[in-house]
Amino acid sequence: MCGVVGLFHLSCPLMPDLSLVRRMADALRHRGPDGEGYHVEPGLAFGHRRLAIVDLGGGAQPMSNEDGSVVVVFNGEIYNHELLRRELEEAGHRFRTRSDTEAIIHGWEEWGVGCLERLRGMFAFALWDRERGELLLARDRLGEKPLYYTQLPGGVFAFASEMAGLHPLPGLPRKIDLAALDDFLALGYVPDPATIYEGVRKLPAGHFLLLRRGESVAEAKRYWRPPVETEPVPGNAPAELHSLLRACVKDRLMSDVPLGAFLSGGVDSSAVTAFAAEAVSAQLSTFTIGFPGAGDERALAALVAQRFATAHHAEIGTADYLAAARDQARIFGEPFGDHSAVPTLSVCRLARRHVTVALSGDGGDEVFAGYRRYRWHLLAEAVRAFIPASARRRVLGGIASIYPKLDRAPRWLRAKHTLTEISMDSMMGYYRTVCRLHHDRRRGLLSAKVRASLDGHDPAARFGALMGECDPDEPLLQAQYADLHTYLPGDILTKVDRTSMAVSLEVRPPLLDHEFVAWGMGLPARLKLRDGVGKHVLRTAMAPYLPPGILDRGKQGFADTIGDQLRVQASLVQKRLLSDAMLSSGLFDEGALTRLVDEHASGRSDHAQALWQLLVLEGFLKGSAQGSDSIRQEPGLVWA
Repeated sequence: MCGVVGLFHLSCPLMPDLSLVRRMADALRHRGPDGEGYHVEPGLAFGHRRLAIVDLGGGAQPMSNEDGSVVVVFNGEIYNHELLRRELEEAGHRFRTRSDTEAIIHGWEEWGVGCLERLRGMFAFALWDRERGELLLARDRLGEKPLYYTQLPGGVFAFASEMAGLHPLPGLPRKIDLAALDDFLALGYVPDPATIYEGVRKLPAGHFLLLRRGESVAEAKRYWRPPVETEPVPGNAPAELHSLLRACVKDRLMSDVPLGAFLSGGVDSSAVTAFAAEAVSAQLSTFTIGFPGAGDERALAALVAQRFATAHHAEIGTADYLAAARDQARIFGEPFGDHSAVPTLSVCRLARRHVTVALSGDGGDEVFAGYRRYRWHLLAEAVRAFIPASARRRVLGGIASIYPKLDRAPRWLRAKHTLTEISMDSMMGYYRTVCRLHHDRRRGLLSAKVRASLDGHDPAARFGALMGECDPDEPLLQAQYADLHTYLPGDILTKVDRTSMAVSLEVRPPLLDHEFVAWGMGLPARLKLRDGVGKHVLRTAMAPYLPPGILDRGKQGFADTIGDQLRVQASLVQKRLLSDAMLSSGLFDEGALTRLVDEHASGRSDHAQALWQLLVLEGFLKGSAQGSDSIRQEPGLVWA
């Protein structure tokens, strides 16, 4: 795993300032502590920080072809690079290393942009072809690896693996994107391609940019999309899943450094552990973080570790979430509102003490319908099918409007959201299940000026567009498809990449092999969700391998509860939310912030999610105002 940075002059070939490129790369030292490298020529500069995983002696970057006319900086792993190597050697190409990076170079020479369709793995890279005068930036299909970019005055295009790599740039645009702020409050993350800054973008998953000198920056182009309709039922889906997943896990074991696996006690990580333990020659190391109380995963994880004789390491997770909120800006570079990032960082630290690479079970919930919201979405769709839309809006919507909001009541009494969702159409109903702060709640927190600026912006619109791309008769696929473009890259994969890279750990999710994802997404709904339980086909496939307690276990979030902690620390929470950084930003209504804290502290309402996201924003704004290490703007020239 690595960090990449670069500069490209769109209009004329001036010589880049190498010291600036070094500062950009130094900001990503955590992504690559094992080495650094640079390539500079008129109009172009690449920088690279390396975490050495494969071909420790020969895989240094930037890497070029034989005559130096093609140069690449690459972050990720290409799991089928040996197959590509054989094909390319038969076509006359000569390899000088064992590194998967070199397969990208020769793949580009042979197939051009078409090489992206042949790469199987996780990646974000930049490739310069001097003879063609083209700069290619590309990101893997599911968004496992990140890539940020911006265009500065004077025709300067810059990119980096993280926002931190762009902060040294003089003139980096830092105006808050209010639509992105609204999206963050609604979803808990800023979805691609936006960032919290108006002038900085993220390359979306499954997309590429092709730049040429003398031309303006074009829109990113898509080269892959998941299925938009289901396929015929395989003859024996569990057996096929078993075979496919075993191969995906085996592919991701390529490493010249110690490798292990995260193990939560859920079916996804347990399945990955089962196949990894089977395939490795030495004892597999596994890692678990548990939480006090009923949510402690250590006992179930220990069952799986014992079953497969792993070298198991488990710790109890404890965290001061109020203090952790301010770390999010340093780790993520922009506001990130999923508080499970805190324990994820803990398990990454635990794993890094023993290994450099860890396999994870990420992706199983999206691909095989493991989230509870999928079950509720199908139930709501069944109700919508029997009640005309006008009646739903009038009757159920009317009941929902007067039904009390019982945050602290037993789940069966909290019907307000359910009634509201059923009264809406399919898209809006599903959006409400993933929305963390609904329209009135979040807009009420904002200042009048910001509310006016956001008039007409609706975070739900992207969900409608995405769900509309799918077969209208497949509501489960529509929801999964939307999640694969929003929640998976924006939340889950962002969380795992930044927290693992913060401690220089590479994480690989076998369940997100793009061919495996396409196969799973294309399955009929009944093979994924049956009798109200998700991952039916995965559970069936793994039944001969896993203990019954693992197979019977429902979905459990990987996080401690934060509501009580924020209630006990209410005075400090209020101090943070009414800090100079928050109030001087002009973004928020002071009275609304005060009421939010008071209502949570009194126990009348549960505002834990809203408070956490606002605390994260406060940390981001405070760091921005003070020029912290994570967001400092360094002086310097772009061109020497």
